[in-house]
Amino acid sequence: MELHVINNGYFKLDGGAMFGVVPKSLWSRTNTPDDNNMCSWAMRSLLIEDGDRLTLIDCGIGNKQSEKFFGYYYLHGDDSLDKSLAANGFHRDDITDVFLTHLHFDHCGGAIEWNDQKNGYRPAFKNARFWSNQDHWQWATEPNAREKASFLKENIHPIEESGQLNWVAVGDDRTKDVFPNVDVFFANGHTDKQMIPMIRHNGKTIVFMADLLPSVGHIPLPYVMGYDTRPLLTLEEKGKFLKEAADNGYVLFLEHDEANECCTLKNTEKGVRLDRTMPLSEI
Repeated sequence: MELHVINNGYFKLDGGAMFGVVPKSLWSRTNTPDDNNMCSWAMRSLLIEDGDRLTLIDCGIGNKQSEKFFGYYYLHGDDSLDKSLAANGFHRDDITDVFLTHLHFDHCGGAIEWNDQKNGYRPAFKNARFWSNQDHWQWATEPNAREKASFLKENIHPIEESGQLNWVAVGDDRTKDVFPNVDVFFANGHTDKQMIPMIRHNGKTIVFMADLLPSVGHIPLPYVMGYDTRPLLTLEEKGKFLKEAADNGYVLFLEHDEANECCTLKNTEKGVRLDRTMPLSEI
């Protein structure tokens, strides 16, 4: 098995929304805002090369939305899905599986593209199986008012219509061996049945943190996003999982941290804290 970082570019979100009730005087120490209080965030995917299987975890925001839509999120940087795949020796047609942690637009938008006539949509990965779970799919296709703007129909329905959609079985806490050497932990605070992949690689457990832990700046327990639908549940899930990660030496792969690809944690008198950061290539 080999792991590859796929960089899909950067976007901006309001710093206050990203850190909830935590004051700016605290969160700005790790995430510097611009003059409009916006912070830069990565859209970082993970590519798992395992024999004939090439699995992409999340796929960024895509490029099919309107200029007005993209204007809200200040896309920037030179990285793109295709450029990053090519730099690692791959093409999107090589992808056999696309694993979607959840269906918010910055995680699944790249799964669907315009057709040649630009009058309809098609899967951006024509040879891939797409993976979600039935509970989250229902949550996304019958959205609550709070999340409706994050669940875009054009990102979601064409996946099902393509016939390429597959389901991950939902367990009480986690599902073992969804793929070879990959388990899934379910987290419900951010959105219902978000899937957090746990990858066994070179004697380590590498955890793709998605929106359970967007950045190293979110490690302290109260640092919970205002976007989370059930923030108190996030506190519980995050606290339990980060202690497990510190106790067991997990490597956390950070999808949204602008500067850091991975980190490890340690137990301190003040609770779980950052141990060190590193690129994935060091693992």
